[in-house]
Amino acid sequence: MPNPFEAQQALNDQAARQLANATKTPPQLATISPRWLVHLLQWLPVEDGVYRLNKAKNPRDVRVTCAHHDESELPQTFVDYETHPREYFLNAVTTILDVHTRVSDLYSDHYDQVKEQLRLTIEVIKEQQESELINNPDYGLLANVDNGQRLSTLTGAPTPDDFDDLLAKVWKEPAFFLTHPLAIAAFGRECTRRGVPPPTVSLFGSQFLTWRGLPLFPSDKVPVIDGKTKVILLRVGDQRRGVVGLYQPKLVGEQSLGLSVRFMGINHNAIASYLISLYCSLAVLAEDALAVLDGVEIGKYHTYPDTYR
Repeated sequence: MPNPFEAQQALNDQAARQLANATKTPPQLATISPRWLVHLLQWLPVEDGVYRLNKAKNPRDVRVTCAHHDESELPQTFVDYETHPREYFLNAVTTILDVHTRVSDLYSDHYDQVKEQLRLTIEVIKEQQESELINNPDYGLLANVDNGQRLSTLTGAPTPDDFDDLLAKVWKEPAFFLTHPLAIAAFGRECTRRGVPPPTVSLFGSQFLTWRGLPLFPSDKVPVIDGKTKVILLRVGDQRRGVVGLYQPKLVGEQSLGLSVRFMGINHNAIASYLISLYCSLAVLAEDALAVLDGVEIGKYHTYPDTYR
């Protein structure tokens, strides 16, 4: 049995580590998500922070006819415009980042402290941007669904029939479904139960479930309340009269679309401040470009025979 009081014969690991340099990672942020909605939208620049959505008033009143081989009188018509079109104003997601100059001066050898602080703060702002694009009570997707484009699930859980009904609402060149990842899992279970497992497709280096050829993109910003969430179906792009994102170009200190970082100075406490602002909004160009499935239950499971386990 070794003697606990026996003299140490060699340098131990704990002491040796005092002379070693550890390989360090940049700071990680667990709340970062892929933000698929931001990536998939077409982003349009706006002037002076305002986007006016003009529309043809009473389009069904425009009269045309198929010409006959006679001298029949042709219809006379014109296309009227709405006199009070909706205007979208850019919304700002913003904050002020404070960094003590002593920290940035002394502890920026491997990783620039200011750069890392800015990077992480910008990630949080972009996460909030996607949340606003979905949930903002003024311009968010869920607040701008026409009443005729809202559906409820047939049985609670999201089924292929429900998704087909959504497709019937956005049948003109639909682009993708957007929903909470738990709803995608629930939809997969319902498809498997019916013997029609949804195919997958590889996009942007990741695998996604599809239905009728359209991918299901996950976003944890789609709200889940009392075990229920929503499924959104979109058509995107201005040429398709779909959903578009809006941003302000040529900002002072512009870092990316609609995002600016501006140095505000150093106060008497030696703290440097940076103003970070992201200006954005979202517009639905036509009512049939957006539909939502409400009341989607995410907690329904099925029991299968042992032979299928």
